Amino acid sequence: MPRRHLRVKGAPEAPLRTALRALRAELDVPGAFPLQVLVEAEHAAKSPRLPSYDATDLPLFTIDPPTATDLDQAMHLSRRPGSASGAGTGAGGYRVRYAIADVAAFVTPSGALDAEAHRRVTTLYFPDDKVPLHPACLSEGAASLLPGHTCPAVLWTLDLDADGRTETVDVRRALVRSRAKLSYADAQKKIDEGTAEEPLALLREIGGLREHLEVERGGISLGIPEQEIVEHAAPADRAAALPAPSTPQTADVTYELTYRAPLPAERWNAQISLLTGMAAADLMLAHGTGVLRTLPAAPDGAVGRLRRTADALRIDWPHHVSYAYLVRSLDPHDPHHAAFLLECTTLLRGAHYTPFRDGDLPDITTHSAVAAPYAHCTAPLRRLVDRYASEICLAAAADSPTPDWVLTAFDTLPDEMAEGTRRAGRAERECVDLVEAALLKDRVGEVFEGCVVDVEEGQPAAGTVQLESPAVIGRLAGTPGDRLPLGERLRVRLTQAEPGAAKVRFVPA
Repeated sequence: MPRRHLRVKGAPEAPLRTALRALRAELDVPGAFPLQVLVEAEHAAKSPRLPSYDATDLPLFTIDPPTATDLDQAMHLSRRPGSASGAGTGAGGYRVRYAIADVAAFVTPSGALDAEAHRRVTTLYFPDDKVPLHPACLSEGAASLLPGHTCPAVLWTLDLDADGRTETVDVRRALVRSRAKLSYADAQKKIDEGTAEEPLALLREIGGLREHLEVERGGISLGIPEQEIVEHAAPADRAAALPAPSTPQTADVTYELTYRAPLPAERWNAQISLLTGMAAADLMLAHGTGVLRTLPAAPDGAVGRLRRTADALRIDWPHHVSYAYLVRSLDPHDPHHAAFLLECTTLLRGAHYTPFRDGDLPDITTHSAVAAPYAHCTAPLRRLVDRYASEICLAAAADSPTPDWVLTAFDTLPDEMAEGTRRAGRAERECVDLVEAALLKDRVGEVFEGCVVDVEEGQPAAGTVQLESPAVIGRLAGTPGDRLPLGERLRVRLTQAEPGAAKVRFVPA
């Protein structure tokens, strides 16, 4: 899902505000929820279908961005009896309890709320707002795993051995109550300082073991620094603290783009979600019915192109070294390595949602980046398919038939998810383009320091430049016949930047 979450207080400056409205119209972004949907959601929030199993004594906690209120997952980590302290030692191993918001407890199949979710498919994030998959009374209220709030959930229990490998899996509906909402920074600080209690402290231990297993099976996690929209409080005395030319203002805040490397706690947290998605896929395959997230292996030509890029960037890639191992050895803070990692994303395109039923397994059952079967099941408040995945897994664990309303959706769900995913990805890319143009609209003609992170195949004078500051990535066009220096520092001149009309463009200075 998109990671650039921001809610700008007050109104963005006029050009950006106008451009965001135009983008929403162009993407056919849903507006306010219809009255019938809101009425159904309010009723469901007050009277969900509650499970009989009570797990409210389990001290779950969530780890999310600090401003997030649509909380899909909560966890509790513990050692199993007989395990010793220290990764990879002892006989007992670990127990992961992972609670996922039970959206199906609130949404009635074929109702108005269900139909609207199928129209929206995913939550969309914009610099000034978000367009949620479900009404806020559910996604940020009754169905969200907020601290101190008792609600229905799909509770996974995954027992791992001492090396972090999955031994047993149980999934059932349960009443849960999270105890604490942590930000990634909070969690990282507690873990680093040694003040975290065991259920949080084990995140580093279990996450590290799962990362090791990812390497072992040939999985890939790209550690590319992200562009992030950052909000700052406006100075109390504007006259005494004039804004920098590259920083657009609102009545209440300033905002800018920066580069941000994910914290280790984010990686470890992602491994818990990945662990659950792999367990879900295994349940589906054993059950003979499911919806997998599949990605074919990259064609030889694509890998060959990456090898040529590695040569151009002077990255040593011996033929006996696997692609996955090479990626893990790179430092994203090195310009050559960052450029190569950006190129590696081309191998991750082409993922699909692949349904199957009655034991008729698809030709491809694995996700090549995960290097194992995998399913999306941990974000049902923000992604439509996850509600269906949870139902399939509950049926598989209980050895019962998959509900008819789930099977009925198989004909249309993959296409709906593909279109929704494309719209979400485009919204994220276009929003960053708009903010970049807003940041730089008054700086056309200025020269910036940057690094060439991509050169178009067959057009060596055209490519992409990543500025050092501000955190902007834009198109770069040299003189025909020239060859851009891939992976090298380069001074570039800004030639255009106009929110909604022209994306940022550069030429070599």
